[in-house]
Amino acid sequence: MNLRLVIENSMKYGVLICIRCHDYRRQDVFLSTLLYLLLPCHLFVAYIIELGAARHAKGALGRIKRSESTPTDDDPLPDSRSFQVTWYTIAWAHGINATFCLLVTTYTVYYHIHHPLLGTICQVHAIIVWLKSCSYAFTNRDLRHAYLLPQTPSTLPEIYSQCPYPRNVTISNLAYFWWAPTLVYQPVYPRSPSIRWLFVAKRIAESLGLSMFIWLASAQYAAPVLRNSLDKLQSLDIASILERVMKLSTISLIIWLAGFFAVFQSVLNALAELMRFGDREFYTDWWNSPSVGNYWRTWNKPVYHFMRRHIYSPLIGRGFSSGFASTMVFVFSGFLHELLVGVPTHNILGVAFLGMMVQLPLIALTAPLEKVKGVNGRVLGNCIFWVSFCLVGQPLAALLYFFAWQGKYGSVSRRAKV
Repeated sequence: MNLRLVIENSMKYGVLICIRCHDYRRQDVFLSTLLYLLLPCHLFVAYIIELGAARHAKGALGRIKRSESTPTDDDPLPDSRSFQVTWYTIAWAHGINATFCLLVTTYTVYYHIHHPLLGTICQVHAIIVWLKSCSYAFTNRDLRHAYLLPQTPSTLPEIYSQCPYPRNVTISNLAYFWWAPTLVYQPVYPRSPSIRWLFVAKRIAESLGLSMFIWLASAQYAAPVLRNSLDKLQSLDIASILERVMKLSTISLIIWLAGFFAVFQSVLNALAELMRFGDREFYTDWWNSPSVGNYWRTWNKPVYHFMRRHIYSPLIGRGFSSGFASTMVFVFSGFLHELLVGVPTHNILGVAFLGMMVQLPLIALTAPLEKVKGVNGRVLGNCIFWVSFCLVGQPLAALLYFFAWQGKYGSVSRRAKV
């Protein structure tokens, strides 16, 4: 950060860092802790559902062998009507369990947890549990289908043979998936030979240091800019609003980059090392993205793999176009973004959702630039990405949600406005 700006900020506002100035209500702390501890119970419920499904599958396979009948494409299993009823029951049970997980957390955060940071932590946790529960259900459904139709050519990865269905339906297997830094369930994952404890210590130190930096930067630099923008937004002074957005873009980018490094480089790598998780590609060089679409494919690999595995590919397999499948992915992602931002701030504005929808025309605009010969097309696409990322996206969204929060509650801090 420019030293002149640091000195100017200090002279203008003084030291704004204050631990006791924030309104952490006792109810907020109690409810957020309770939610955080109870949310993994939904994964246990998913395990109970799959345990019943596995026993039913074993019984069905035994009946097939005893009847000496051969399943066909028209009638894949004997007594297929009752079998389909069971499958629909399993699907409904998983759907109710996963949805209940998200609904209860969203309701509690929106109506009963005042502090946005604690609410955000709860929402992030609930969405992770929800996505993991969905992936656990979808993958076991496919494994169960392959188990009951052994005569069909297998499309399962070879590594799955190390823990074939239904041997994977165990508490230990689910517990590993719960802690593994991935959102896509597999019975078996590539594993590293040992844990490098010095590596873990370094990553933890990085995450703690960056968390402290984010807190300091938010309180000392971002908060004054946001507060000073309120009157401009209220009077709809467009020129001043644009100036504030550009001023906010610098500190918001620094905070975002620090948060990205803390999560994807430090926390996830530390967790992967502790779990001996072999796949460490949590992101690639998204900063060199020649298009907006390339950025969304590379900056968050765990979410990208979930979207591709459980939304995009199934839609393509059912005959939908790639454009429709991509649109559904961004609609789903927009819904999750609104839950992550709108619910903790108690303002469902639709800005986060709309921001994801705006990505679709930007992707269509920059996709041809990837195919242009030479570097000019890729450079232009990268410039469009960075302009939309730094100026249009995060600063404007932060400004609007902060304005809505202030209009509803006032500042989180007890300290008087500067």
